[in-house]
Amino acid sequence: MELTSQKMRKLAPELDPLRLGTGWTPDELSKPQIIVESTFGDSHPGSGHLDKLVNAACKGAAEAGGHGARYFATDICDGESQGTDGINFSLASREMIANMIEIHANATPFDGGVYISSCDKGMPANLMGLARVNIPSVVVTGGTMHAGPELLTLEQLGMYSAKYERGEIDEAKLNWAKQNACPSCGACSFIGTASTMQIMAEALGLALPGSALLPATSPDLVEYARRAGYQAVVLAKQGLRPSDIVTMDSFENAIMVHAAISGSTNALLHLPAIAHEFGISIDGDTFDRLHRGAKYLLDIRPAGRWPAEFFYYAGGVPAIMEEIRDVLHLDAMTITGKTLGENLDELKANGFYEHCQQLLDEANARCGIKLTRADIIRPASDPIGTDGSIAILKGNLAPEGAVIKHTACPKEMFQAVLRARPFDSEEECLDAVLHHKVEKGDAVFIRYEGPQGSGMPEMFYTSEAISSDKELGRSIALITDGRFSGASTGPVIGHCSPEAQTGGPIALVEEGDLISIDTGAIVDGWVGDNAWTYPVGTVAPEVQRLLEVGERCMWEGLDNARPTKRLGDIGHAVQSLAEAAGYSVVRDYVGHGIGREMHEDPNVPNFGRRRTGLKLLPGMVLAIEPMVNMGTRKVKQCSDGWLVRTRDGKPSVHFEKTVAITEDGPVVLTTEEGHPRPV
Repeated sequence: MELTSQKMRKLAPELDPLRLGTGWTPDELSKPQIIVESTFGDSHPGSGHLDKLVNAACKGAAEAGGHGARYFATDICDGESQGTDGINFSLASREMIANMIEIHANATPFDGGVYISSCDKGMPANLMGLARVNIPSVVVTGGTMHAGPELLTLEQLGMYSAKYERGEIDEAKLNWAKQNACPSCGACSFIGTASTMQIMAEALGLALPGSALLPATSPDLVEYARRAGYQAVVLAKQGLRPSDIVTMDSFENAIMVHAAISGSTNALLHLPAIAHEFGISIDGDTFDRLHRGAKYLLDIRPAGRWPAEFFYYAGGVPAIMEEIRDVLHLDAMTITGKTLGENLDELKANGFYEHCQQLLDEANARCGIKLTRADIIRPASDPIGTDGSIAILKGNLAPEGAVIKHTACPKEMFQAVLRARPFDSEEECLDAVLHHKVEKGDAVFIRYEGPQGSGMPEMFYTSEAISSDKELGRSIALITDGRFSGASTGPVIGHCSPEAQTGGPIALVEEGDLISIDTGAIVDGWVGDNAWTYPVGTVAPEVQRLLEVGERCMWEGLDNARPTKRLGDIGHAVQSLAEAAGYSVVRDYVGHGIGREMHEDPNVPNFGRRRTGLKLLPGMVLAIEPMVNMGTRKVKQCSDGWLVRTRDGKPSVHFEKTVAITEDGPVVLTTEEGHPRPV
């Protein structure tokens, strides 16, 4: 097989002298030529050390009989631009880096490639560019920085900053945090977007097994870079391209790993973009489907307790994959030329986990702690959670979907009564949060921050300002058409689609509107359903009365979920109370049985006659959800197939709880912690 580089030499007589002028030797001209593409630069800690990995990759290529050529497309740092207009360039930079990789590799064709990056946009950009170029390639991930003193990591700085703005700490404490949060090179030491995408590179089979998210200062990382350069030459001689390796199974493996690590919500932007370059279609619904029932295992910040360097000490990506081995496509091909299953078996046989244990022992001694592998990566038999880490939410405010990282959200915020506060920019909202203009019980909307609105910046400072306040972090929600940092925690819902700039419904929210949030959960295989209607700011007295009556209707229905009662008793209780107040009850949509599935028999109408219908027995579980209208009970479904409106356009409210029928009466299963409502 004639190499692409050698064909190019015949076609372009100027190529040899130009490369000789660059420093190549005549002997190197005839060897397999490897482009070593990286985001090296002094832009931030995640890229400042990559030159060492570039040189190691070139060395490995030479050892395999090839020659490495260094190319650079430096990335920017989201952390350095947070809270400024600079963050608007962040997502766009991903496309620019991918474009430069495509230009570099296609302007002067190479036989193979090594792609080296660490951070939020550089990592997915290199994976996108790799797919476009589609020459035999290996990815090297730049690793993670060490934690600072007291295990300080950068995502905590937003908390320190918000506390300083509120007068809770002095400037000296804030400066201490600033000076110690980034003690070394590498990606930020938490499972943010950078760490997530490094892990995704290995999970896709495009990085050497066991190489992702090493401490950036480790000599092991340099060795992996050398081996990557060597392997790129091997793949070039074999003609094994990324398109021969990456399939839908590869992406499903990556998403299952994403669920297990509680990965960044930004992966929902990056993985579909990478898949698109491979001609594969995945979307938010793919994530939602695979996360349901998936085991969440990783106790690493921001959702967990420990800095990201401990991820590798516990066995890294291979250890995660071993725990979820039964749900992975083990026959998926990788850049080793072997399957995923073969790679995992080989690591186990070659002492990989013993080496990781040695590193963990050293870290424990250095930090004065006593962690075991199971403290960091929980066994599948004892997961932190059993429903992945993210969920796709849909409704009339986000008919095309929105995303929440439920593993980083306080459980009490799964169900809440909130007043909507809309803002048309993050700056406006952040100022309101920091100066106590946002209050407990508010639902904060930030809009016009989507891709077309302003480049889809991160709402990191605002989310940190909320989550760092003990009262606000457990009592308000943030909803936006922008996105969040992988470090964001709290009750935050992003990616609301369509965005406000394109006329999405989120643009229509006004003070005085009513907003209903309907949430479901799966716990140990059992489904729960819950809904509440929220006032947006201050509402008219007649609307407030509708809210109060609607909630009372729900509780009356729940009170009738007792043995010896019948379904008609529940419906009659709801209907009679609503109609006595001058309202109507929707009949086209009803409550339902609930168990292993969201909707089970029987239907539970919100209207009916006493002592009619199915007899209620202990052990039954029902979702009771009256929809009460100010005007007509008739409704219509809109053309999007999701939104339902009252026919006369008057306000409607919706309340729902899941209730178990017991010998002692009804027990509400979906009530918020510390706020039970006896029935």
